[in-house]
Amino acid sequence: MAEAHSAVAFSFAITHDGWDVNFDREVLYLVWESGLRSWKKRLARFRNSIHNGVYPGHLQSLYFLWTVLAAAHFAGFDIPFGLVQKALTLLPSESTPWQVVACLLAALAMWLSVIFLMRYALKLLLMYKGWMYESRAPGSKLSLRTVLWASVVKVLSGWNKPRLYSFQGSLPRLPLPAVADTMRRVRETKRMCRADVRARTVLWASVTLKREFEEGIAVKLQRYLVLKSWWSSNYVSDWWEEYVYLRGRSPLMVNSNFYGTDTLLRPTRRQAARAATVIHFALRFRRLIERQELEPIMLQGMVPLCSWQYERLFNTVRVPGVERDRIVHYQDSAHVSVHHRGRYYKLLVYARGRLLNPAEIQTQLQQILSDEAEAAPGEVRLAALTAGERSHWAHVRQTMFQRGHNRTSLHCIERAAFHVSLDCMAYGFDESDVSRLDEYGRVLLHGAGHDRWFDKSFNLCFSTDGSVGFNTEHTWADAPVMGHLWEYVMWSELEYG
Repeated sequence: MAEAHSAVAFSFAITHDGWDVNFDREVLYLVWESGLRSWKKRLARFRNSIHNGVYPGHLQSLYFLWTVLAAAHFAGFDIPFGLVQKALTLLPSESTPWQVVACLLAALAMWLSVIFLMRYALKLLLMYKGWMYESRAPGSKLSLRTVLWASVVKVLSGWNKPRLYSFQGSLPRLPLPAVADTMRRVRETKRMCRADVRARTVLWASVTLKREFEEGIAVKLQRYLVLKSWWSSNYVSDWWEEYVYLRGRSPLMVNSNFYGTDTLLRPTRRQAARAATVIHFALRFRRLIERQELEPIMLQGMVPLCSWQYERLFNTVRVPGVERDRIVHYQDSAHVSVHHRGRYYKLLVYARGRLLNPAEIQTQLQQILSDEAEAAPGEVRLAALTAGERSHWAHVRQTMFQRGHNRTSLHCIERAAFHVSLDCMAYGFDESDVSRLDEYGRVLLHGAGHDRWFDKSFNLCFSTDGSVGFNTEHTWADAPVMGHLWEYVMWSELEYG
């Protein structure tokens, strides 16, 4: 792998002439810049946490209520439940400033009570699923129950513009089905399978097996699930990630990772220009996530989906293990890893705290494309390790990447915001030759087997004629999250062009 050079920001030594102190101002400035960017993110997240914590309320409503209570109190009106007088008993005196503070405490108590009732009511309303089964055909009408439900949901959630995590406290728990309901669904699923598949499955229709399972181990398993459903908001998500994905030892390539294709409208056919634009807007989407300025995905414009998976969209990698893998998410990353002609590069995307524009990124990408240097020994097919069996990759990682340049370079790839592959071939949609779609999908799904870093949260793949697609590791999130990013990037690119 290409050597990752290290910079020494500060050094101290004692010589015959006395103390010798050296420091690199540029490196120290980079350290300062990184810390400043980190604190800006923390401040933005703190503000957003307050906004999300009181959603669907707003802090301005608290100020308004405080003003009303203070005016009513000093005008001689009785405050409901005697809240101001009760608050005064907790304060040092009954002077005018402390009376204003007592009005604030009373307003805060009333305000939080109303917000709690609104959030709880919204959670109860979101448990209704009848809207999913109503016809959307032209001319059809929604039932009165669904119309009333939609009206109340819009009223409760329409007071304030939601941010990415605003609805997290209002989402209902995942309901736990009864054993009989689960067995009924298994039988229905079995009937939809092919005859040869049905022959290999357990005969759930058997009365004996049904009784043995329902009256035996199912009782104990259901108790565990009930206990877990009380403790967590989703009793299946963590186990699903653990046992379906992380403990799987088969290769990620083809078996787990999925891909997405380009739009029909291609702004440019220059590889470096297209890659620079897509990278830039992908990083702008990351900034929206960090500041929590995105609105959550809303079904029918009313029902929010859980947004926690957005947290691991960037700066995330799946690290192999002998028995199980693990997902590692880094809080920040100021670079993107790039693969071209078997070599790996570190592409910096920030300069003095500013996100580089597409032209600046394109200049760096063009230097990478023009680099004729040969790859280091073993570097060309290095990514094949991420495409193979997981236990083997874990063993190689433990033996070959624990020290020296290998460790530094691997760390650089895994800490990147995402991975970029600048391919040396042309692919994409061609209206005159639809058969090229198969080749397009094959390249994005697995490529040559050693030109994608399948462990990264996602890879952006660019052809020589400007076509683009992505390859996504499936563990960290479901497809709608990646689809949201892709929709934003494609639309922003066309608008920018």
